[in-house]
Amino acid sequence: MPPSDGTHLTDQDLTVSQKQNITDVLMVGATGSIGRLAVQAAQRHGLHPRALVRDVSRAERLLPGVELVRGDLEDPASLRSVVSRADAIVLTHGSGGDPDTRRRVDYGGVRNILQVLDGARPRVALMTSIYATRSDIPGNSPWKRRSERLLRAGGLPYTIVRPGWFDQAGPTQRRLVLEQGGTADGGIARDQIAETLVRSLLTDTALGKTFELIAEEGKEPPDWTELFAALKNDESGSVDGVLDPSDLPVEAEPQAVRADLDALRSPHGTSG
Repeated sequence: MPPSDGTHLTDQDLTVSQKQNITDVLMVGATGSIGRLAVQAAQRHGLHPRALVRDVSRAERLLPGVELVRGDLEDPASLRSVVSRADAIVLTHGSGGDPDTRRRVDYGGVRNILQVLDGARPRVALMTSIYATRSDIPGNSPWKRRSERLLRAGGLPYTIVRPGWFDQAGPTQRRLVLEQGGTADGGIARDQIAETLVRSLLTDTALGKTFELIAEEGKEPPDWTELFAALKNDESGSVDGVLDPSDLPVEAEPQAVRADLDALRSPHGTSG
């Protein structure tokens, strides 16, 4: 069987998708620049994306022909019915605002979705940031790292993607580099981020892994299974990514964050 060319699913990829019964994918942050591309990637791979939006009329202009569902990440009641029937969830939302907005949206949005699943176990692809664990960067926020911890605590099947600087990769830089440990730096094209997120839903070797994503000179990945397989799995039961720095211990987190983690901890532990 020939390997995937990086754009179209191979028969092997389709078998994985069918085995996991992933068809309906809830796209959170769908009207953003990465979200719109992730919707297109999901459609290209034969999935059915549903876009979670606050403003339906605006979303209709940005996402013509895409199924839209109304909901607000800051309103858990509005999320309950839309998340429960999703086979998978792609989260590309981000506030880009002040620390309190990041707490309410970047972190709170993940928490609110996880809290209303009512026993459902969708596969999740979460986009955070290449600097998610970098406490040495002035002004860097810990809320994306905390959102990652929530997802790991919940025990769902997941992949966490930490992309580098958007659009800081040239047109011939198509070779994806996946690193772990929080020290990577570099650029990545937006379509590469979207493709990686959707591919992670369809590839078993991406399960339970957290990684930084940048691009270097070269061609598209020929084999996504192999690309993800080279990564280490997050440790079972840990709320941190494998090789993450230990400079933000859970016991030093605010009481509200620790309470959220305790409420979401699953007997399944980290999925992988």
